[in-house]
Amino acid sequence: MEAIYLCLPFFLALYLFTRHWLQKLKNLPPSPFLTFPIIGHLYLLKKPLHRTLADLSARYGPIVFLRLGSRQTLLVSSPSAAEECLSKNDVVFANRPQLLAGKYIGYNYTSMAWANYGDHWRNLRRISALEILSTSRIQMLSGIRSDEVRSLLLRLLENGTETVDMKTTFFEVTMNVMMRMIAGKRYYGGNVVEVEETAKFQEIIEDTFRLGDTTNIGDYLPVLRWLGVKGKEKGLRELQRKRDRFMQGLIEEHRTRMAKESYSSSSCRAGEKKKTMIEVLLSLQEKEAEYYTDEIIRGLMLALLGAGIDTTSATLEWAMSLLLNNPEVLKKAQMEMDNQLGPNHLIEESDLSQLPYLHCIIRETQRMYPAGPIVPHESSKECMVGGYHIPRGTMLLVNIWGIQNDPEVWKEPRKFLPERFEVGLEGEGHGLRLMPFGSGRRGCPGEGLAIRMVGLVLGSLIQCFDWKRVGEGKVDMSEGIGLTLPRAQPLLAKCRPRPALINLLSQI
Repeated sequence: MEAIYLCLPFFLALYLFTRHWLQKLKNLPPSPFLTFPIIGHLYLLKKPLHRTLADLSARYGPIVFLRLGSRQTLLVSSPSAAEECLSKNDVVFANRPQLLAGKYIGYNYTSMAWANYGDHWRNLRRISALEILSTSRIQMLSGIRSDEVRSLLLRLLENGTETVDMKTTFFEVTMNVMMRMIAGKRYYGGNVVEVEETAKFQEIIEDTFRLGDTTNIGDYLPVLRWLGVKGKEKGLRELQRKRDRFMQGLIEEHRTRMAKESYSSSSCRAGEKKKTMIEVLLSLQEKEAEYYTDEIIRGLMLALLGAGIDTTSATLEWAMSLLLNNPEVLKKAQMEMDNQLGPNHLIEESDLSQLPYLHCIIRETQRMYPAGPIVPHESSKECMVGGYHIPRGTMLLVNIWGIQNDPEVWKEPRKFLPERFEVGLEGEGHGLRLMPFGSGRRGCPGEGLAIRMVGLVLGSLIQCFDWKRVGEGKVDMSEGIGLTLPRAQPLLAKCRPRPALINLLSQI
């Protein structure tokens, strides 16, 4: 037995040495030397993941090869490397890794967020771009966003000097906008639908974010799933049943109403009642029932909710946090609005193009705190990146946070400087140094909606209220754990109506 113990260090050293030279022979990218059997480099990963990966890139370079359990992984953390992956090799890396969440929440990897690149995914993307998130469709539903923002302003006006939970505030207004666009219903605040349906919906949302906060270790060590570590898998399975039942109920409700009102897919004419997104898809179902199935409709709507709510509300919360810590930026934004809009005009979406400094604030927030800090892809065949050989089936992690906060890419990256975007407001010349919505074929199709929503909500709060921190110290900017880079602690703030806007607010 003693001889075995004495031999173990020798065999471990031989294993590490052999793997290291095999990697060299295969022309794989640089990799941390210590690669343990079975777990590989999993021992290196700590939360928050985007910062851990940035540290690894600082040590080993912008292109790093990791073995995360059973998964070969390519970590990319520079604009040039990202461009090679998402532009030059865009089609190669257009697949998604088959993670556990995609099996259940992604309808067995068939929803738009989880489907591999191919005819099915292209059809889903086309539907989203042309029927759900087109400029004309987004503009048609602008009244919903305007209505919800005005309701928010009224609640803040009635709140007086009480402390405001900004996390909850932003989440509820974003959720109401999305659900009214999707199904014509609001689930938070006043004038909600029936209490029982609202309670079910809120429970589903809470479960979605609770289960989405952690990574499933079984995605990287499949043996654990066979050994009975199935707690999260069971939770995801039950969550998807709830989500399916709820969304199917909304579809049936719309189908019944449309039948009564004699809707038809050819009835689009001037003055027609503005359709919800479910109604648009059910109208398309009348034409192509074999493709626009109820499952496809449920998947599209749930993907829209999943991608649009937490990301938008998190961006708004980070933006307000930065403004509270930088009151001179807040004052400058208010001056821009006063000059452009005056005291008798409440900001509307059509005014956003006249407010370049507001856009600078949003861009800088998205740079410092991207809502999708790490975007996973997977290679469908072998390719070359940075002169290195990348095997088929390699998971690609583009560390967007790392690129957008790299001191070699951005001057003083951790300093809030909206002015850096005053030249090239929309990011011209920045290339893949700035990609808060991703890039390439798998870039976020909801970018237009998100920019309008963030601009209108943030612009309204800046124009109408003076804001201050709760307490004497600065707002704690610690990052929490989650897929969308949340704050560690919910933001609390105080506000009061700006004197010049009181009369205008009283007329809402």
